[in-house]
Amino acid sequence: MVKSRYFEESVKQAYLEGKQPLFNMAKGPIPGEMHLSNGQEPCAAGVCAHLRPGDFVTATHRPHHVAIAKGVDLKAMAAEIFGKMPGLSGGRGGHMHLFDPDVNFSCSGIIGQGMGPALGAAVARQMRGDEHVAISFIGEGAANQGAFHESLNLAAIWNAPVVFVIEDNSYGISVAKKDCTAIEKNSDRASAYGISGVFVPGNDPDAVYDAAGDAVSRARRGGGPSLIEVETYRLEGHFMGDAEQYRPKGEVERLMGIDPIPIYRRRLADAGVDSALLEAADARAKKNVDEAIQFARTAPAPEASDAFEKVFT
Repeated sequence: MVKSRYFEESVKQAYLEGKQPLFNMAKGPIPGEMHLSNGQEPCAAGVCAHLRPGDFVTATHRPHHVAIAKGVDLKAMAAEIFGKMPGLSGGRGGHMHLFDPDVNFSCSGIIGQGMGPALGAAVARQMRGDEHVAISFIGEGAANQGAFHESLNLAAIWNAPVVFVIEDNSYGISVAKKDCTAIEKNSDRASAYGISGVFVPGNDPDAVYDAAGDAVSRARRGGGPSLIEVETYRLEGHFMGDAEQYRPKGEVERLMGIDPIPIYRRRLADAGVDSALLEAADARAKKNVDEAIQFARTAPAPEASDAFEKVFT
């Protein structure tokens, strides 16, 4: 969680270079859109703590916390975000299209797009007879897409070892969940497909860990798919530069007051975890991130001729 937060703070700082005082998305060392997951770290950490290298994970257009929790190479990921040659995809994909086959991770900017590939990976593993599982992270807005219902239906029919995780941050871009979703909890939709559905309130890493542990264990032993919805919070706007006029007055300040990282740090301290251990974890995360960002800044840019490579028509 700490590594993800510091990574995104570092990316944010680099992203805003050249874009201020007048915001221009095309300027700076990282042009284009940027979607940060600050506040949503418990979703990734709590789920991925149960995963093995061979388990398959798909994430959303807000993917950094999940990628880091799954073990994606930090230097290659940073280089990809900066559009550099040593990036995961040679700088072609940017931050919304991160692919690391070494740890079986991918993501997409298309809403709900990762659900089908995750289901396919789960079925492939099922056919091979191994105990690997697949996880698909989506936002609550994706629960209103056709891919959501198609994937849950097929997963149930095939008893596939897949867990669908909804990161419910209350907003689909600028539209509040209550204004676009007919039910309060998307986890209730699991009952329509005869699978397990669990709602995890409070953006609590331990509660996410417990719910994910049950779901992943069930999938590994052949018990079929699950749907988990996690109540989480997006501390930044939908994208960097978002004016956030859709937010009620005082909401951002309220959410900053329930930032999951300092809350969990206090929980660990109250449980008797040595402060030196926490400080060492902070230092280790900072060192790893600083090295990754420096690597990305100094890495070579792709050659212009590379634009014609790995293009399929």
